[in-house]
Parts: sequence; structure tokens; C-alpha cells
Amino acid sequence: MPANGQDLEIRIDSLFSSVNHTEKPGVAVVIIRGDSIHFAKGYGMADLEHKIPISTNTVFMAASVSKQFTAFGIALLTTQNKISLQDTVTKYLPELNHYNPPITIQHLIHHTSGLRDEFNLLALAGYRMDDVITKPDILRLIYSQTDLNFEPGARYVYSNSGYTLLSEIIERVTQQPFSKWMDQNIFQPLGMQETHFRSTPGKITPNVASGYITTKDSYKAQRVNYSSVGASGLYTTVLDLGRWLIALNKGSIGGKTTSDLAITRGVLSNSDTLSYAFGLRYGRFRGTQYIGHSGSHRGYRAWAGRFPDHDLGIAILANLEEFNPSDASLKIASLFIEEKSLYPYEGAYQSPELKSTFFISLENDTLRANSQRGHLATLSRSGRDSFSSDVWYLRSLEFIRENGNIMGVNISSGRAENVWFQKID
Repeated sequence: MPANGQDLEIRIDSLFSSVNHTEKPGVAVVIIRGDSIHFAKGYGMADLEHKIPISTNTVFMAASVSKQFTAFGIALLTTQNKISLQDTVTKYLPELNHYNPPITIQHLIHHTSGLRDEFNLLALAGYRMDDVITKPDILRLIYSQTDLNFEPGARYVYSNSGYTLLSEIIERVTQQPFSKWMDQNIFQPLGMQETHFRSTPGKITPNVASGYITTKDSYKAQRVNYSSVGASGLYTTVLDLGRWLIALNKGSIGGKTTSDLAITRGVLSNSDTLSYAFGLRYGRFRGTQYIGHSGSHRGYRAWAGRFPDHDLGIAILANLEEFNPSDASLKIASLFIEEKSLYPYEGAYQSPELKSTFFISLENDTLRANSQRGHLATLSRSGRDSFSSDVWYLRSLEFIRENGNIMGVNISSGRAENVWFQKID
């Protein structure tokens, strides 16, 4: 497992070789180990028209990665006793319809408010995504709604509208423009000099990458005229996101109380716990937990998150519509995190040579091999993807992966080596 140095760079260069080209949009990557930046690099082009390459200081729109910052602002005001998560939204925004039961700040945080999503409303109202879209435009649509998707607290349905309202609540409580308050209370204290929420239409952002979508013959620039903030609107670099991941882990702003609140998962009215916290989503990878969030808007793609059990943080910013930063982040994580979960090995395996099938199942944290006639063997791990058993013809099993997925297994027993069984289920 690479920990540092040239070996790590070679492996990460390989992951992004397809975009590391002077005629292609690309990505910027940062990796955090503990409390320091472990690796940072840019690949591909920030601006195809002017032949400007991506660097670690290139600014990208981070789209919904913005939400963890907006939510942290709410967490900070909560721990400062300036608001309560149980406050009704209409306490601060009387323009919103007074629903019964009422929507609370906590409902907005965890996407359990029932509010219809702003982008759906914009499209139904006749807006195109390359139109000039301002926060007043969005608030007008949200405030005009007289009905909800569901009763607040009953369900989880992702809603950008809730985070636009959260930014408005921060403005009303602090009596400052949201962008200015975030800059003074989060970005500047953390040294995130290149980060800001763009709330002014047409504002010039130095060193910003253009967003692109692939066409039949080349690429097309995706113009961004969206200037609302809260749900989106964050412009940042991977180095600044690295500083943010370190700070969130250390509790640098607001202390551990605020950081702990920011990773607290939501709970529905029926007591079901959600995988969604404060603009952060919980997930599992290789038997370990990660907490992060992706972003997507008009040719910009982003992901930022942490793998707490491994002191690992990863942030990726890209300027190509088709690029998947979440998948790329997990590929990077695989360089540091060994597969611990046994679930991926479960399934049916078939030999095209022998025309036979056997099955692997997980029982009481132990892998067992079975045929249609019954139990064959209990498997014991001997390496990352290597297993052995005490059955003479299943002496060694070496599972083969492609892009992280198990494709099949080579079985060896001394006198018959590397008999291939393909995973079919």
C-alpha cells in the first residue's frame, strides 16, 4: 500500500491518465493524511480556449459540496446559542408558507422538509440552466409554494430549496450578507484565501476553470449564470478543500462540539436514522466508513470527504460533465484502505472449462464455499484477495478484480494451477 513518495504519484497519475492531456478538461486532486496535505496535483486543462492547465490553485465551482459549508454555518450558530435546530423556519423567514406541522431548521438540514426542489421549480417555471438565475428568483418560487411533497419529518428527499433557505436564515440571524459572513467566520480563519460564495451575477473570479461537456467531435463550454448561494455557489480550490477537511477533523472552528454536530445524522419521525448529516453523506467502502458529499453543475464535478478510521481525506474538483469524482475518490482511497469486508466475495462462480458452478456465502463473518451438493470448504484469508482452505482441491483461491470489482477467482491445488471461475452473480 503506497504511503508517500514517487510510488503514490505514479499510481495516482495512472488513475487520471485519461484526462492528463493538453486538449482535454481535467481534475485537481488533494489527499489529506492526518492533519497535513499528503498529495496535491492537477491534470488536464482548466481553459481549452486559452490553453491554461489545471493546477492545485485552479478555482472550480464546487456545486453541492457547498452544502457542508452552509450546514456548518448553521451548526456554528447553533452551538453559539444564536439559533435552535428546532426553531421553525418561519420564525426567521415569515415569507414562507406556514405549513402544519411546521418546517424546522433541522428539517432543512437533513432534507426532510418536504419542500419541492428549486431546480425542478425553475425548470417548470420556464428557466433554462444557462439563464441568469439569482437567489431572489429562487426565493420567489419557494415562497409561492402552498403545498409540500410530504409532511415534514416523514421522509428524506434531497432538496436544494432547503439549503437556499438556510443561507437566508444565516443572513437574517447575523444581519450580514451570507457570502461575507462565511468569509469572515470560516474561510479567512482557515486560510482558505481562494474560496468564496459567488452571490453576484457576472462576478469575475480569477484563475477559474471553465466547465465543459463532451460533444461528438470535441468539447462544449457550459456557461454558468447561477448566482444563488447556500445549496450551491461555492468556488474553491483543492488546496482550500484540503484545509477544510483538516479543520473539520480537528474542530478548528467552533471546537469539537460544532464539528461533532456537523456529522450528526438526521432522524425521521418514525425514528429511522438517515445516512445524511449536515451537508455530508455517510457511506461504506471496503468495510470502513466515509463521510462526504459530491457536487454537479454545468460541467463542474466535485467530491470532498473523509475516511475517519484511516485519517484519510480526499477532495477532487473537475471541469468535465461526464467525470465521476465519487468513483475517482474511492479509487484513490483503495490505495490506502485494504478490503476488510467479505461481502464482495459472495456470489456464484462458474468455470467455462469445467462447466461447473460453486457458490460462496458469508455465514457468521466466515466465507464458505458450497456446491449444489452441499458444503465444500471454509475459507481463511491469507492476503488482500487471497484465501485458503483445508480441502485438497481448494488449497488456494486468488480473487481477481477489475476497477475494484471482483470478476472471478483462480483456484490452485498444486497439481492443477489457476483454474478460472468467473463470477456470474
